[in-house]
Amino acid sequence: MHIFEIMPLIQAIGLIGIFLFVFAESGLFFGFFLPGDSLLFTAGILASAGHFNIMLLFLGCFVMAVLGDSVGYYFGKKVGPRIFSKPDSFFWNKRNIEKTEIFFKKHGNKTITLARFVPIVRTFAPIMAGVGNMEYKIFIFWNILGGLLWTASMTFAGYFLGNSIKNIDRFILPIILLIIILSIIPVLVQVFKKNKKPFAPSEGIEPPSKP
Repeated sequence: MHIFEIMPLIQAIGLIGIFLFVFAESGLFFGFFLPGDSLLFTAGILASAGHFNIMLLFLGCFVMAVLGDSVGYYFGKKVGPRIFSKPDSFFWNKRNIEKTEIFFKKHGNKTITLARFVPIVRTFAPIMAGVGNMEYKIFIFWNILGGLLWTASMTFAGYFLGNSIKNIDRFILPIILLIIILSIIPVLVQVFKKNKKPFAPSEGIEPPSKP
């Protein structure tokens, strides 16, 4: 058996489980550790083998990604600046917020779309948008665009690769490791290039006020 048992996991949880994983990683702050990219990609491969209907997989993941981000947005809006006073724990670490702030500073509102392809930032970006009082009509535009691009690219890439390569299951581990490496590169680049100045959000994002 492979040391990275994501394919058996997906087969065990089924479509409903995949949808719940996508929802949790997209907007619940404790979902940052879930393997969103590799989960969707592998689910696409399984769809190519007939385990799932690819359109149902894609549409369900898209809807849950958009809903998850919206829940994250309203969580941030409701909790507001108090979110920064939470003590560090396994599920909550201020370094994750810092990474997201760096990303917002670099990309502004487009962060909501771009963050879909960056683990950890993907989970905390909608929360920070809510904390920063981004207008919801602006947020939902980037949210839908990001959810569409992310779920479509990951599921259909796995689906078409699964249809193109024989015995694709033998290459799952190296492919997933490559996806993980490529996903964390943007975060590492932004951390290394971090400006020492205080965070100054742009394009409609306002910094959270002190409680």
